Amino acid sequence: MPTPSQHPALVWLRDDLRLADNPAIAAARASGRALVIAYVLDEESAGIRPLGGAARWWLGRSLAALGAEIAALGGTLVLRRGPAGDVIPSLVEETAADAVFWNRRYGAPEIALDRALKAGLADRGIAVESFNAALLHEPWTVKTQAGGPFRVFTPFYRNARQQEVSVPRRAEGEWRFAKAPDSERLDDWALEPTAPDWAGGLRESWTPGERGAAARLSDFIDEGLTGYALGRDRPDRPHVSRLSPHLRFGEVSPRQVLAAIRHAGDAGLVPGQDVEKFVSELYWREFSYHLLFHFPDIGRENFNRSFDAFAWEPDAVLETAWRKGLTGYPIVDAGMRQLWQTGWMHNRVRMVAASLLIKHGLTDWRRGEDWFWDTLVDADPASNPASWQWVAGSGADAAPYFRIFNPVSQGEKFDPDGAYVRRFVPELARLPASLIHRPWEAPAEVLRRAGVSLGETYPRPVVDHAAARARALDRFARIRGN
Repeated sequence: MPTPSQHPALVWLRDDLRLADNPAIAAARASGRALVIAYVLDEESAGIRPLGGAARWWLGRSLAALGAEIAALGGTLVLRRGPAGDVIPSLVEETAADAVFWNRRYGAPEIALDRALKAGLADRGIAVESFNAALLHEPWTVKTQAGGPFRVFTPFYRNARQQEVSVPRRAEGEWRFAKAPDSERLDDWALEPTAPDWAGGLRESWTPGERGAAARLSDFIDEGLTGYALGRDRPDRPHVSRLSPHLRFGEVSPRQVLAAIRHAGDAGLVPGQDVEKFVSELYWREFSYHLLFHFPDIGRENFNRSFDAFAWEPDAVLETAWRKGLTGYPIVDAGMRQLWQTGWMHNRVRMVAASLLIKHGLTDWRRGEDWFWDTLVDADPASNPASWQWVAGSGADAAPYFRIFNPVSQGEKFDPDGAYVRRFVPELARLPASLIHRPWEAPAEVLRRAGVSLGETYPRPVVDHAAARARALDRFARIRGN
């Protein structure tokens, strides 16, 4: 055990809002120093993308939960707002800290900020240590035979799976806290909406915080993991983890998730195929961060630059209908309303909804990505743009340009009884399953008995699928050889 320093350690939290399996906190405690734990709301540093509305709501709830956990241990979560390049050195001076600990981020602006801070603090004689808390593997450790980054998921997954994953660690032992400097009030940050208050559905749907994450993981293993391999594409079934916002804010680590899932499999509680399929989905998240690190412009630029020549022709009427869940395609409308009500959307439906905007609507994927960034509680700087580019056909390991999801057949295949649509598009709830995904084909008497008046209580399709598909294929074919 090192000799305790008379100076405290400053722990700077970012996307790692947990106490257990938090390498920065563990290292600060192991140093023998008393702790000052701080979070900086940085919406001003160059290039750093401010959180969207739904993510800001989650952040506020998560910080409140973490603050209560730290207070129960005898400490204070210090909150400051401003450019981190100014705030962190100021906190070091205020607290007389002689060491700063943080967990790494992987976007280019964040990396540049952290490097500059580390250099500036080192010049003042302040020790700085950084760690991996967000990923199973650091992006630079998974390489092709040529030593470069992977561009396709399957070989990336094969390579990464061969590498050891460190064991998650509990936050054990005595906690020592230094006297905390002044903290801003969380309420003053106005992270929760007030006028209007659109977050009622979010509050009903989620429990942000480390304890909420642990409960969600446990519930998924008990209730949703068995059957995951076949059921994960069914939005009407419970075979989804809903861990994505907890992972995005670091309330649980991927190591903790992986260990718990594998333990359930090893104990015979869950079939092996379900464990393996879920593990592969964890690695899709890893792959997205691999791409973000090696190709830092993926959030705003086409990964496949031939798509720079694509002739987008956005339709404002279609995009507005898409945002409101009024496209006339029930599976898409159910997803967009689920998003607005709960801040989350089932992954299969995300793909179908994104495809409709991009390929039926000839709308640049960045417009859809921006909307998801603002409305998703799990809006993630790596997964969000990588997934939108996958659907567009412009990304790494992307869907072929000619894959244009049919919103009717997708609904009939993955919501065959219409349960998902009935939940989020209640005006169609009385339609029979055979027609609920194509209400415009229902006989007038069936519509009347169901209380549906097309064009009044529910819209007709905003675009014809066959015509839109043909138009999109023509546009994509023009750039295919570029």
